[in-house]
Amino acid sequence: MKTISPNSTIGIFGSGQLGRMFAIEASKMGYRVHTFSPDSNSPTGQAADAETAASYDDLDAVRKFARSVDVITFEFENVPSATVEAAAQFVDVHPKGEILHTTQNRLREKTFLAGNGFPVTPFRHIRTLDELKNAVDEIGTPCVLKTAGFGYDGKGQAKIVSADDLEAAFAAMKGNDAVLEAFVDFEKEVSVVCARGQDGEFAHYGIIENEHKNHILDVSFAPAIVSEKVYAEGVEIARNIAEKFSYVGTMCVEFFLTSGGDLLVNEIAPRPHNSGHLTFGPCVTSQFEQQVRAVCGLPLGSTAFYRPAAMANLLGDVWANGEPNWAAAMKDPDVKIHLYGKTDPRPGRKMGHITTTANDAALAAEAAATARNNLI
Repeated sequence: MKTISPNSTIGIFGSGQLGRMFAIEASKMGYRVHTFSPDSNSPTGQAADAETAASYDDLDAVRKFARSVDVITFEFENVPSATVEAAAQFVDVHPKGEILHTTQNRLREKTFLAGNGFPVTPFRHIRTLDELKNAVDEIGTPCVLKTAGFGYDGKGQAKIVSADDLEAAFAAMKGNDAVLEAFVDFEKEVSVVCARGQDGEFAHYGIIENEHKNHILDVSFAPAIVSEKVYAEGVEIARNIAEKFSYVGTMCVEFFLTSGGDLLVNEIAPRPHNSGHLTFGPCVTSQFEQQVRAVCGLPLGSTAFYRPAAMANLLGDVWANGEPNWAAAMKDPDVKIHLYGKTDPRPGRKMGHITTTANDAALAAEAAATARNNLI
């Protein structure tokens, strides 16, 4: 185990809002942060001590960046393998490049999960229209066709209800490898945000319940309304995935919870996660501070919530009628507003989030949604 002490510099690949909150927590602990991405004046760059704007394919710039920091982590998993390999020649990178290689591609991720006995919905690798037709015959309808790589927030997906949908769904993949998954008639979507240290120490935030709109996370609250059995199983699956990966850092496992009470792993995020934003303030140790602690070889912090908590995303749509009414939202003294420093509030773009706490999780979720409605 290698300890990186405060006053050292942590490098981070990616420069979005996850890196911004990471930089805030790292700064509180006395670390400097250097972000690397193709963008400048980024959400992370605004909060970091240094910002390198260069292509991930510019390996000379990557090597120069790696030589300037003491350890590297991620806030964005779709970084090319060659980039990670170039950086790893000079400094430790957490999580490991092979973990990113697995999780940035749905087929590799599903194959890893199924091969290690983790519960997933039936799936097939699709390269041709004939393979799609045969797979639909095997899996049945409804089902969902997804691009194998680089999909998020519902992008790169097509639902198949009947044979009439096959050609359009296949064409939507634009020649890319795809994965066909059986459609899950789920009761709710939940997640486990967790962290694993260099020494194998494991910490988690329990089960978080998530509600989506248009494939984008809308509201999360914790603790989730689930049985003790589901709670224990979700945490144990997340722990075992982290162990199988020998993971170091913060990670999220997204699940479908079926009406029969079974958990199916939907996706793994090898970084802090949108649903874990409700730990940023309402918890003793946020998911971002846990990432700092883990990659720097420090003991993990307490994951206790001060009170039940909720988070509501703020999309660009909130700005549709002009500047939001911030004062109206903050009339509730438990409401906290987090903005990401983005200047272009496009519809569907994540611009910030609201967190709040209450005496129970459902009340917290209601308060967060009410505060967001008061913005408009």
